[in-house]
Amino acid sequence: MSLLSWVVALGVAGQPQPDPCVPTGPYAPSDDLYCLHLVAAPAIVAPAAGYVALDIAPGPFTVAVTRDGIHRYRPRITLSGLPDPQAVDDAARVYIAWVATPRFGEWTRLGVVHNGTTSLPEIALNQFIVLVTAESDSLVAERTGPLVLRGESPSTRMQPPDFQEFAVGVLGMSADALRAHETHGAQDTTGRIPASAADHAEHRVPAAPAAAASASAATKWTTVPMPAGFAMLPAEMALRPGVGAQLPQARADTPWATRSGLVRLHDGDTLQLTASAVRKRIHGREYTMLGFNGQIPGPLLHVDRGTSVTVRFENQLDQPSSVHWHGLRQDWRMDGAPPLSQDPVSPGERFVYTLQFPDAGLYWYHPHVREEMQQDLGLSGNLMVQGMDSLPEVTREEVLLLDDILIGDDGLVPFGLEHPTHALMGRFGNVFLVNGEPRHTGAMRMGETVRVWFTNAANTRTFNLVLHNATVALVAADMGAFPEPIAIGSVVLAPAERYAVDVTPTGEGPVVLTNQVQALDHLYGRFVAQRDTLAVWTLAQRPTAALSAPATSHLGAVATQDSRQHSTIERTHPADAADSTPDFIFEFGLRTRDLPFTTSRMMLLDSAYFHPVEWSGTMPMMNWATTAAQANWFIRDARSGHENLDASFHVKLGDTRTMRLVNPRNSLHAMQHPIHMHGQRFRIVAVNGVSVHPAHQAWKDTVLLPAGGTVDLVVEFANSGHWMLHCHIAEHVESGMMTHFTVEE
Repeated sequence: MSLLSWVVALGVAGQPQPDPCVPTGPYAPSDDLYCLHLVAAPAIVAPAAGYVALDIAPGPFTVAVTRDGIHRYRPRITLSGLPDPQAVDDAARVYIAWVATPRFGEWTRLGVVHNGTTSLPEIALNQFIVLVTAESDSLVAERTGPLVLRGESPSTRMQPPDFQEFAVGVLGMSADALRAHETHGAQDTTGRIPASAADHAEHRVPAAPAAAASASAATKWTTVPMPAGFAMLPAEMALRPGVGAQLPQARADTPWATRSGLVRLHDGDTLQLTASAVRKRIHGREYTMLGFNGQIPGPLLHVDRGTSVTVRFENQLDQPSSVHWHGLRQDWRMDGAPPLSQDPVSPGERFVYTLQFPDAGLYWYHPHVREEMQQDLGLSGNLMVQGMDSLPEVTREEVLLLDDILIGDDGLVPFGLEHPTHALMGRFGNVFLVNGEPRHTGAMRMGETVRVWFTNAANTRTFNLVLHNATVALVAADMGAFPEPIAIGSVVLAPAERYAVDVTPTGEGPVVLTNQVQALDHLYGRFVAQRDTLAVWTLAQRPTAALSAPATSHLGAVATQDSRQHSTIERTHPADAADSTPDFIFEFGLRTRDLPFTTSRMMLLDSAYFHPVEWSGTMPMMNWATTAAQANWFIRDARSGHENLDASFHVKLGDTRTMRLVNPRNSLHAMQHPIHMHGQRFRIVAVNGVSVHPAHQAWKDTVLLPAGGTVDLVVEFANSGHWMLHCHIAEHVESGMMTHFTVEE
């Protein structure tokens, strides 16, 4: 059965789509998050009822948002029991559906509806109400008739907490009262708290192991910065991680970091790659960070498809490390993923990687040991494998590696010593970096088209990238081109994903790259728009030698790929699946233990609603104070019930199998997960049960799984060996969210 046939079986050819409001089993999208139930107005005596399925609007990404970061839904309304309109009102002849904001300040007509299912126009509002009224004319533009049905979007459940519930937290507690709450009543008959319980309640730093004593003594916890315009409860502000703190230490001979340089490697070449501490200035302040070959990001490597090179890695860090070559389909023993493919490389030791490049595309490299710290501090870099077929001609190309870093009043916020911190949502930074700098600058000229390649190297942040004063076409994903360029308004870029866009200036001003999202204020139940400028290209009217030279970017301009070269990527390929039932089903979730009372209570109330994507870290204290010892993120084989390393599976080399990823909303904190599969490639064929059109498919190795949603993949297992499957939020994989699989010869 071909891939195209499998997609058609899911509904592309007009078959009925799955309905999240009518659950078909435990491995379906959440009806609680993607279904809006309608209730009849009190005056309606007929058994009128209905619901609205909130399908994610179709497109090349697994979530759809506007340029402002508002989620876009393609609603389908299903109604029953509607009487003749004249039974509701003598003048009524038709039923009309509308969408309004919660305070009814804005109304939009959706269209004529009737008993049965009707597809409606797209809705793009943070919170909204769907209403059905009986109207006198099918062409009315404003609602005048009586209300028949109404229902609120799931997002309207995000409301400020009840005052009674949080009065103590809002007003603050005494230390004794706080400890009493934290220990869940672990008091003796005199009201005193046992010493051991009080120690846990205050999250006192445990005694550090002897080998780490010097590091913990040199680095102390301070606090984490709050996002502008947000607040947390006083009880939450008192939280601290229950582990020691660490940061890399500079020495007198620690060099200053340099910017990433371009390294072209030919078949048989050897590259020396060294990880070490460096000093770097950001906004005029000096920090000790980590770099490959003294560069942040590491060198931009250029190779041709079909070649092989040797990389001699040397670890000059004070802790074990490795280099994972993200996305490459090569010898599994070169994957750089301890403990599966190799042992960690100890300080002062070396490891030799032999790399192969069978697929054109943009890849990247980073540690796979304590990556939540090493990667975040600068150990990442891009690898361009040239030779991708079918891409349009462009003037030149640029490669942008996006990241963020968390800086407080006293410098870099330390990392956990015994266990990672930020284990709930992942470590959101408050300073954006593009190719290692707070803002990327460059130049474009009228009449040219520049291909911009994006890589998300952030620990947890998903970007919504908008390019202003330009037309933008999406042309490629992680490791393959789209069948045709796709006009888009923004790029949704999850951690570890890569996308390429062709950018043509319109002449209305400089080309500006921004990140535009809607942050959730969990305390006051608000959606807050956030916009950050990441890059600016000034606009020149005439071609100049400087603009077309490699010096345009500090990375160097990339030679345009030859679209005439043969491609190994087929548009369809054989599949073993006989129907749309997936071969594998994996669930992703969270278990916690020993959480502070304030954190657990706040998270229980927060669970009333989960956004498909948590765009910003707006609960920094409770997130920071939760360590990997308290949060156990897991991957569960839905059929066997086995989790994480026990959920391993085997396939045969050459198999093409179907896989469903399920993100249940019933976790204590459900959130999106960027799922990465090592050593293989796949296509996304359905989101929440709705098929992805073949024109929106490209070969990928990482996929964004929305909160409460499902994503179906067709995976080509064409590379033998032992491989990992994990979430690429660095703190989640460090908290257990990883399994492995074997592709047998």
